Amino acid sequence: MSGLLGLLLVSVSVGLSNFAGAIGIGLSGIDARTRLRVGIAFGLFEAVMPIIGLLVGQAVAGYFGHIARYIGGGILILTGAYTIWQGRKVESEEKAPRADLRTHRLIVTAAALSIDNLAVGFALAIYHIQIVLAAITMGVVSVVMSLIGLELGHRLGAVVEARAEELGGVVLIGVGVALAVGLMG
Repeated sequence: MSGLLGLLLVSVSVGLSNFAGAIGIGLSGIDARTRLRVGIAFGLFEAVMPIIGLLVGQAVAGYFGHIARYIGGGILILTGAYTIWQGRKVESEEKAPRADLRTHRLIVTAAALSIDNLAVGFALAIYHIQIVLAAITMGVVSVVMSLIGLELGHRLGAVVEARAEELGGVVLIGVGVALAVGLMG
């Protein structure tokens, strides 16, 4: 049960980057087609990246033996710290709403926002999380959070976007610490 709770917390925390990105997209206006495109792109990348990370992680987890728990926790902590840093970096940059969301820009954005899932997938592999379950959970959570982010961005603006990245980083660090000290997994 604690492994599933950890997976859900990690899914929400990495989904917060998509939430923040979707808010930014929502600032420029959204329609049903944009919702569908963003949901599919973000969800697909959020599901595929942890699969890659999990496969690589499972392949090498046996080599690390008893220190694997610390490595997995450390990866999550570093990913969380990086997420907080990115959130603060974006906060300090002036961002103009984009009037046009081209497919290649959407794919690049989705891939960039899901890079953290590669590291998370690697870390979760050390704790023997089922690949399909992790991918589906992260993909579904991402789609839901992206759609909520699009709507919020459309309605509320940049205030929510800046804090979502930092919150995601804090949650990742917390889960990483819990994994490293043996509270989860």
